[in-house]
Amino acid sequence: MPRYQPADSLASPRFVGVRTFARLPCIQTTEDVDVAVVGLPFDTGATFKVGARFGPEAIRSASVLLRPYNPELDVHVFTTLSCIDYGDAPVVPGFIQESHAAITTTLRPLAEARVVPLCLGGDHSVALPELRALAAVHGPLALVQFDSHGDLWDSYYGGQKYTHGTPFRRAVEEGLILPERSVQLGMRGPLYGREDLQMARDMGFTVLTTTELLRRSPQEIGDLVRARVSGSPAFLSFDIDFFDPAYAPGTGTPEVGGPTSFQGLAYLRACTGVDWVGGDVVEVLPALDHGQITAQLAAQVGYEFLSLVALERRGS
Repeated sequence: MPRYQPADSLASPRFVGVRTFARLPCIQTTEDVDVAVVGLPFDTGATFKVGARFGPEAIRSASVLLRPYNPELDVHVFTTLSCIDYGDAPVVPGFIQESHAAITTTLRPLAEARVVPLCLGGDHSVALPELRALAAVHGPLALVQFDSHGDLWDSYYGGQKYTHGTPFRRAVEEGLILPERSVQLGMRGPLYGREDLQMARDMGFTVLTTTELLRRSPQEIGDLVRARVSGSPAFLSFDIDFFDPAYAPGTGTPEVGGPTSFQGLAYLRACTGVDWVGGDVVEVLPALDHGQITAQLAAQVGYEFLSLVALERRGS
């Protein structure tokens, strides 16, 4: 059996104990660890509504309902993987580049030990320091991004280069990701111009709007992702605003007309056969949530990512 597993919810109530993801042990180690859940409680990169710094706490709280076996993917996650909750990165509220440096410093030892980090945001700017830590070890990565926004803008507000709308532009410039092996899924909503979508395609990304996405089956999307990633180490970045706000109201920049929770999870589950070296779930803003429905959905997204990693480890 893997060394680190969740508390047994058949032996102790779910409301008992300190909140960790899926009731995993909270420990900072890389020994005998396959996956480490890391909180990135930072939202100074947000350009509209703030409060995603409390996202990791909310996701952890909602995750107590997760169980070890995933029937959709037929994998027993926590008897396949040794998983821990690594705690939070020591961010510096109000200071973007200092916080990004702290996040990279926190994640780098995990990457070097070949531990897969599942990061809980936080605003989407945290993807940049995540990618810096992972690419330093694995080389440039394929990006699979579920989102309603491309986050490829160059700058905001008089030249500010580091916000939650710019992380993947910076990642391309820094050589952290391979656009020609990357996919953006779920783009929608009003834009500043036609060029906003076209610039991603010009960089080499495969881009599917929500309309284009929903015309395809999950199996077709899984085939597309596998063909696009093409054997490269891959990073999953899942912005909770990928979902329609009816299913995920607790987020700072919602876009109406999105996939249901059922549809979105089906697309994610189809992304098997990928060498995942890291992933995140970001932009959960608990103050705007209702009855934890956004937090529960984010916890499920994290669980599905763990399931995909477990499938790969079981197969290898």
